Amino acid sequence: MVDGNTAARPAPALLPALLPALGAMTALQALVALALFAPGVVAPRAHIEVWQLSMFSAAVFAVGIPASFWGGGFIARLGSLRIASLCAAAIVVGMALASFGTSAALLAAGLCIGLAMGPETPASAALLARLVTAERRAFVFSVRQTGNQIGAVCGSLALPAIAIAFGPVWCYAAVAALALLAIALFERLRPAYAGKVAPPPKLDLRARVALVIADRRIAMLALASMPFSAMQVSLNTVFVTLGTRELGLSHIESGMALACAQAGGLVGRLGWGYVAMRLDASRAVLVVIGLGMAFCAALLGLNGASLGRSGQFIIAALFGLTASGWNGVFVAEIARLAPQDRIGETTGAVLTASYAGLLAAPALVSILDRVASLGMAFFALACLALGGTLALIWGGHDNADK
Repeated sequence: MVDGNTAARPAPALLPALLPALGAMTALQALVALALFAPGVVAPRAHIEVWQLSMFSAAVFAVGIPASFWGGGFIARLGSLRIASLCAAAIVVGMALASFGTSAALLAAGLCIGLAMGPETPASAALLARLVTAERRAFVFSVRQTGNQIGAVCGSLALPAIAIAFGPVWCYAAVAALALLAIALFERLRPAYAGKVAPPPKLDLRARVALVIADRRIAMLALASMPFSAMQVSLNTVFVTLGTRELGLSHIESGMALACAQAGGLVGRLGWGYVAMRLDASRAVLVVIGLGMAFCAALLGLNGASLGRSGQFIIAALFGLTASGWNGVFVAEIARLAPQDRIGETTGAVLTASYAGLLAAPALVSILDRVASLGMAFFALACLALGGTLALIWGGHDNADK
């Protein structure tokens, strides 16, 4: 039996067990992404206003932050795959609530989806870190993080067609049905990864914060993840508006440019993980990624209109390659540095900072857009990302001292 939350290193004979776990955890993230995308995708047909979508997103992140922070203890006690089942169950309830179509129902749905979004990455980290060798960790974690892009692409293609053909309620029903199938999968796999292991002692708030700040390398990862996350969510949500308003692109062209960015993100999540694995240099790869996203955001924000269509599409792809491609290497680096019996708790605590960046980014971009321009908002995000990259460089110097 292989327990996803024990400190034992993987034995070669147990490595084949990685593939079912990797597939299950990638499917979980894709499912969460589908649920997050569903209200926005059906909004035109369901007559959901922008403020309602903002309320939904705020509810998701408001619950996701504490759920990520405190979820590590539940992962240690219940096991990663049981947590995955509970996340899928939260999605079923959330989709059922969203189908009512009222503002209150959408708010409640966001709270449920937050319960799924918060612990899913820490649960995956706790399980996969025990099943993969250290030299393959960055690539495996990057493969797992492609679940977000898989869910986004599938949702963007399938859900609009379902909404047009059958109505918005059937979109929510389709996601809920997939979540029920996922629960069956997770529960079928769970016995193979559940051993008789005594749960570690409970951690209070101070102890959880100490997991982050006790190691400067982990603390700087948490700090850098805030602007990186802010950049990623801004690329995904307001890039089309930037294109139509300030880059001289039509609505269709802006959508195509964003599609290039999403494709770049999918390539990046795999490519950066492979590079980090081959070079055994996850932090150095994160530094390159940070510099890349800062460059792309600054260029588009300050001088994007003069690049021409081909240049804009190329920079958009590079923007996605970096701003949407960093997550797998990032989580792998957390797993490498964390105490090996506290990977779930440490990942959850660090991701709290990431989710704070997701929560703060829309307000920051909105304020800068009003007082200056959307291009200046992206330039400000570029400066913050550069600061996060410098924090990674500074924190990495601790490697020589430890």
